[in-house]
Amino acid sequence: MSDFFQLFQPGLRHQQEQRDLEKILVVDEDNGGTGPKPLDLDSGSVTLRRPAANPSAPVEPEPDTKDWTWVLDERCPECGFVGSEVDVHQLPTLVRQAAAPWAEVLARPTATTRPSPQVWSPLEYGCHVRDVLLIFAERALMIREQDDPQFPNWDQDATAISERYAEQEPATVAEQLTTAAMVNAAVWEGVSAEEWPRPGRRSNGSVFTLESLGRYFLHDLRHHLVDVGVQLD
Repeated sequence: MSDFFQLFQPGLRHQQEQRDLEKILVVDEDNGGTGPKPLDLDSGSVTLRRPAANPSAPVEPEPDTKDWTWVLDERCPECGFVGSEVDVHQLPTLVRQAAAPWAEVLARPTATTRPSPQVWSPLEYGCHVRDVLLIFAERALMIREQDDPQFPNWDQDATAISERYAEQEPATVAEQLTTAAMVNAAVWEGVSAEEWPRPGRRSNGSVFTLESLGRYFLHDLRHHLVDVGVQLD
């Protein structure tokens, strides 16, 4: 996870440190491991025991491998988004509007419940949207500050697992998402006319201008609102 993430979410650094700690002297009980005692004061070592696999753990959704760049030219049939109709100069306002409903969504009693085993819960979608806001703020800044940068790879499905989206606290995620939206909106507010045509690219070769990146990113925000039952006017 980049320093950009941790700058606006300092709690993530603590979470990562805890996860690194879990990798030290782990014994797999479900594989018949025994190992040393959990706490050996003589040697000064600590053994952390991983619990046996939980057969009722949620099934991970199928990875989304679709290339969604077509939404820049065509209407999305699922959420109605039309990229060509977006005025990029309004992105700061549009980002704040798309982020606003999440406080109510994440306050639902069912926020942590998946509607079906392979569909994210509102909490998991909220975590994803929070991270999307920061990822695309970072990418927009890269385009503004660098010549034709290549964006670091980001596997959203692997991130959901490694960052344990389903175990995060909804109220905390709501606060983090609000902060991420403020950061993201501020990036678009500072764009000059000369910067909109500047290019950047993904590792798969897809090329964006700052303008098309903004439209593509806004679709993600709008689409995930529909995923959790919210329709903006």
